[in-house]
Amino acid sequence: MPDVILPVLDEAEALPWVLARMPAGYHPIVVDNGSHDGSAAIALAAGAHVVSEPRRGFGAACYAGLLAATADVVCFMDADASLDPRELPLVAGPVLAGEAQLVLGARRAQPGAWPLHARIANRLIVAELRRRAGTRLTDLGPMRAAPRAALLELGLLDRRFGWPLEMVLRAGAAGWRIAEVDVVYRARSGRSKVTGTVMGTMRAVRDMAAVLS
Repeated sequence: MPDVILPVLDEAEALPWVLARMPAGYHPIVVDNGSHDGSAAIALAAGAHVVSEPRRGFGAACYAGLLAATADVVCFMDADASLDPRELPLVAGPVLAGEAQLVLGARRAQPGAWPLHARIANRLIVAELRRRAGTRLTDLGPMRAAPRAALLELGLLDRRFGWPLEMVLRAGAAGWRIAEVDVVYRARSGRSKVTGTVMGTMRAVRDMAAVLS
């Protein structure tokens, strides 16, 4: 069954809910990226495998989790309670069945969950992604699944917010079968560090623009 990589930076409020809803057989790997709110201790108490990644960056945390994983299939998802772990089988299922090599969860947002500035930025990035990679994706998909060994072979280099985009670009260039399934997107718990603020969204767009260039 899959390992589930959860990059974490000060998610003490959300982690108990997230880890309690992990499906049977799905093994959480919490990558603590410099939290100061006890996130790592909460994750340990809940039975998660905890990895420390002192180098700040979303991609750095994801990569550390990928190196720590041992399952044939790995999943990635945000740990802020905006995504429900119980939907992981929908995303991992096509990879486990050999029907796709990369599956992204397309967010279907509940009212107020996805700020307008973040939706617009996502739409622009995905439009460029479709043009370059020839995919029919509608969302960059923060919940996703892929084969661990093949993902390592892609040689992803970005260690910031460009990581999710680089993954799809390199997978498309390698001829991977890329699919998309719908998942619910909820209002996150705690303070948002990316999509909930204009500055956070701008940082993410800047990192993704660097990957596109």
